[in-house]
Amino acid sequence: MAPVFGRRLRRGAVTSAVAAAAVAALAASQAPGVTDVPRDGSTAGAADTPPGDSATGDSPYYTDLPRLKSPTPLPPNGGDKEAEAGVPATVLDAYKKAEATLADAKPGCNVPWQLLAAIGKVESGHAWGGRVDANGTTLKSITGPPLNGDGFAKITDTDRGVLDGDTTHDRAVGPMQFIPSTWATSGQDGNNDGKKDPNNVYDAALAAGHYLCANDRDLADEDDLHKAILSYNRSTEYLNTVLSWLEYYRKGTHEVPDGKGVLPDDRSDDRTRNPILRPEGPGGDGNRDMTGTYEPPRTNDKPGNGGNPGNGGHPGNGGNPGNGGDKPAPTPTEQVARLQDAGTGTLAATAGDAFAGRVQVRTASKSGSGVAKVKVKFRVVGDTDTRFEGGARSVVVTTNAAGRATAPVLKAGEKTGRFTVRATVVGRKLTGLDYAAKVTARQADALVRTSAEPLVCEAGKEFAGQVELKATYKGRAAAGVATTATLVTSATDASANDKGPYFKDANGKPLRVLKGLTTDANGLLQLPKLYADDAAGTYLLRVVTAGGATVTVELKVTAPTTPTTPTDPPTSTTPPATTPGTPTTAATPTA
Repeated sequence: MAPVFGRRLRRGAVTSAVAAAAVAALAASQAPGVTDVPRDGSTAGAADTPPGDSATGDSPYYTDLPRLKSPTPLPPNGGDKEAEAGVPATVLDAYKKAEATLADAKPGCNVPWQLLAAIGKVESGHAWGGRVDANGTTLKSITGPPLNGDGFAKITDTDRGVLDGDTTHDRAVGPMQFIPSTWATSGQDGNNDGKKDPNNVYDAALAAGHYLCANDRDLADEDDLHKAILSYNRSTEYLNTVLSWLEYYRKGTHEVPDGKGVLPDDRSDDRTRNPILRPEGPGGDGNRDMTGTYEPPRTNDKPGNGGNPGNGGHPGNGGNPGNGGDKPAPTPTEQVARLQDAGTGTLAATAGDAFAGRVQVRTASKSGSGVAKVKVKFRVVGDTDTRFEGGARSVVVTTNAAGRATAPVLKAGEKTGRFTVRATVVGRKLTGLDYAAKVTARQADALVRTSAEPLVCEAGKEFAGQVELKATYKGRAAAGVATTATLVTSATDASANDKGPYFKDANGKPLRVLKGLTTDANGLLQLPKLYADDAAGTYLLRVVTAGGATVTVELKVTAPTTPTTPTDPPTSTTPPATTPGTPTTAATPTA
């Protein structure tokens, strides 16, 4: 937490809608780590808290609340009455850049920059009014109190004081108040300077977004949003405070110069006075610094005399609801009575293709008129890898002037089967709409050999060539089509033959049915090598694709060649050669 200045508590009340939503979420979800915590948000008497159990180690936070009613839209230059809506320029830029980065890195999480701003406001008053340098690093360290178990969680030192300067206990650090152990696993480099610095608002804002997105949360979902906030600090009052600022910033905000933001002053661990009402007169203990690391100068923004709401101290005389104050007009979301289908067509596609139909819904009021500017969440539900365009499993779309919202194009994945697309109104517990969707296998309507060369093999040997095929669908190459190859018994019997040509399995054994084959990006498929047993004859190889395309290939196995039997050598009529030096005997003439 940042240092505390003065007693300028702007204490309103959480809007009834926000409070009800928060209580409902807590009652229903029982988010992990949420215990019976004191109203001030502390964890007094708690045992040692495991490092990383929450982003801040449940450190103190600022409990200032926005005004009960904010102008919509805000004037472009803000003005004194809208000072609380001003966010320091560099800090605001950091929140928005973090949102943009997370939209690419975690598209299914749907992190709004206003949520990061709400947490930044509650944790440090936007880096203590935007006291940061040009790179977004705080001019002085913003460090929380030691987490020694005295009113807080007890967390012994985990970083040897490198980040928080405390070698005994951990302290929350920086504009988003990360404890060192959490920063070690969640730290980010948001300004691309090669460092992860919890005192830099770009690094800290991006790290906060990643932390909130843990466990595949979708922050467009109310339950996930509440769980994410509670994971940051396990306090119901913390949840309510952050939700109040989130709604306030969603109505509008404006940029103010760095160092000129409204300073926070009421802290959750201040139990010396009524936690709801501001004390009479200036009060306070002056410039009280939490850690001794940074004590900003006092400003002229002091509470007026008679500062209790209803006595002139809060905007509007007697401004508390029920005492004659203005009752806020219902928001567009609060005006929605039901969600209707608006002409959604059939949701079906082949694996890898875009769905032709898109989910279209309409938000309607009690009178039946369309309600504009309402956020509708579309979510893919079920065991499927189909995603909305851009890769998100869920998206949020704002209704147009007619109250209509159209989901982005769905892109089918490779997993076939049925799933659901669910549409719900963000921020309202209304019955949603479920749409059945189906992904079918890639298909081919034609399959041919790429070569007409006969396939002949001598018994007991392997075929010289391999069978190559091409699959097409409506004349175009059919990629990724599932194919089965079978060495059939005959033209009329598609069962596998028990003799003749065969493929080999991983162990070299004969295999006459091959499944799980798919065509490549060009629709081509090359079958493994074929071998022949000792049975000569003509055989058939049949290949069938998803979609019914079929080709039958003829295979001939010839009998082994008969070896030639060698004959006796011919008798020679040539007289034997004489041995050199041996006298020749003359033939005796016949009488």
